[in-house]
Amino acid sequence: MHLKPLNGVLGAFVEDVDLSSPMNADQQFLLEKWLGEHGVLCFRQQNITPVQLREFSARFGTLEINVANSFQEPGLPEVMILSNILENGKPIGFQDAGQSWHTDMSYSSTVAFTNVLYALQVPVRDGEPLGCTEFCNTQAAYEALPADIKNTLKDMHISHDFAKFWDMMRLQKNSSRPPLTEAQRRAKPPVIHPIFPVHPITGRRVLYANPGYSVRIVELSEADSDQMLDYLFKHQTEKRFHYRHRWQVKDVLMWDNIGTIHNAVADYNSNEHRLIKRCQVMADRFQELSV
Repeated sequence: MHLKPLNGVLGAFVEDVDLSSPMNADQQFLLEKWLGEHGVLCFRQQNITPVQLREFSARFGTLEINVANSFQEPGLPEVMILSNILENGKPIGFQDAGQSWHTDMSYSSTVAFTNVLYALQVPVRDGEPLGCTEFCNTQAAYEALPADIKNTLKDMHISHDFAKFWDMMRLQKNSSRPPLTEAQRRAKPPVIHPIFPVHPITGRRVLYANPGYSVRIVELSEADSDQMLDYLFKHQTEKRFHYRHRWQVKDVLMWDNIGTIHNAVADYNSNEHRLIKRCQVMADRFQELSV
């Protein structure tokens, strides 16, 4: 198993590994180390079943079952289907998953550690892949903040709310998302996390904020919080922190939800089919986000 880092702030390819085969402890340790250091890992030309996707992902922590409780692999609720394909007039997967900057599960008391996605169909137009996934490095974004901002915010916290992203996506044209039920909202109440936690693998501080789920800096007035969050969101999504993954069929893509934020680019049409299967790994093997 070898690492081929990209020439940038994020991303690396992992070569000479077959994810359909059992993984040993040394390989797992290396992958976690590389994930913390590089944020996004890509394994090309993998041939895995949904069960193997689940088994590989589960080595890194407890797998989340999404609160929406829909578009799951039959018999495997931990495997979510992301797709714009219709069968008999009905969607087979989430059509708009991830289509705005966010980090998964910041809305939970136990946040996400890593996502593992497997591409089965990738839309292509004029030889170029569509439906790319963009990432920004939140460790680098923290380090590039002005000293006065770091000092002002160092002991503060942000509230995160699952409903913010869901409701925002429902306002988009042709959204198929139903409104959240009261039971779903109660299952995911807002939570609070430190704004600059320490990454559990690298020991570097992270700007743990994202436009999708972050609602309020709790120690500031609403107006001051809105102004500061607007600044932080613009800062962390600057191009200098950015990597854009161009999907290929049979890619397995694994990313760090603590050290990155991401965005699924919706630049393909309904007849340009995209099909990806996903597992989401909780950070329950680490302590809660700490300062």
